[in-house]
Amino acid sequence: MTGAVGAGPGVAGHVLGIDSGGSGLRVALAPAGAGGRSLTWSSPAPMATGERGIDARDLLGRVLPVAGELLREAGARGCVAVCVGAAGMAMLGDDLRAVLPDALRDALGTDRLALASDAVTAYAGALGQRPGVVVAAGTGLVALGTDLSAEGGWRRADGWGHLLGDCGGGAWIGRAGLEAALRAYDGRTGGSPALLARSEAVFGPAPRLPGLLYPRPDRPAVLASFAPEVGRCAPDDPVAAGILRAAARHIAAAAAAACPAQAADVALTGGLFGLGDQLLTPLHHELQLQLPGVRRVVTQGDPLAGAVTVATALARNDLALPVDDTLLRVVC
Repeated sequence: MTGAVGAGPGVAGHVLGIDSGGSGLRVALAPAGAGGRSLTWSSPAPMATGERGIDARDLLGRVLPVAGELLREAGARGCVAVCVGAAGMAMLGDDLRAVLPDALRDALGTDRLALASDAVTAYAGALGQRPGVVVAAGTGLVALGTDLSAEGGWRRADGWGHLLGDCGGGAWIGRAGLEAALRAYDGRTGGSPALLARSEAVFGPAPRLPGLLYPRPDRPAVLASFAPEVGRCAPDDPVAAGILRAAARHIAAAAAAACPAQAADVALTGGLFGLGDQLLTPLHHELQLQLPGVRRVVTQGDPLAGAVTVATALARNDLALPVDDTLLRVVC
């Protein structure tokens, strides 16, 4: 369980970071001060969701036993601060906001709690507590920026889900690739025989695709699973390459919309960028066109590290990231 997630100096006790998203659940217990080891746990099973977003009781039922085990391993009795980063917190976090504060206070002894969108923990993981813009891209896509001022707050672009947005994200790329496959099957312009072949290898005969896809509750993840096939076809297929160029334009546009200043730092985080140069080369070009003054910086850490960063800042009373009612709510 030992991990590399750390915390800052000067505070006794431990902090807990929780990252809940489409790829599962991850938990980290870290020293609030310098020294000591950090412990992590992860599960690929996604959280249960309902009309009010992630089911708070399901989250607690999985997190609290893990937190207890990590605390015992660390020889600690409770947490001085906790940060929960969750997908959908901004739009569908009512259940989490209603249930978690009292439950975590009772179970872990914490009186400092942050409830954050996973976009905020992605930001904190990538850039820490400095101004800039972060594009978090996996199955979906969201860009988040801030100049750290209370007046400026957070600037958010996209993150509207696979039906209304997430343009350039994994589900968007996968859907575009499957559309090109079906165009080829029909004999329409804009089709890609290469993508049709890959679609049938992955999903079976093309006519069965709608019946396989539409009823799935995990439809965004299924669509995103085809994005790597688009990337593999791109070197030899102009249609696939065009899809990735279009995705790059969308990603850069989201970064530009969320960027707090022309000379800001920009970081890219998330599994989508594992597609490699077929996406990154046009994306770097688009960032130069749409944000000529930005500085590309190396991502410091992932959203779990970001949750620990926020929890540690709470413990140290030096949280600099903007606090609001939806993206980052602090309960003290």
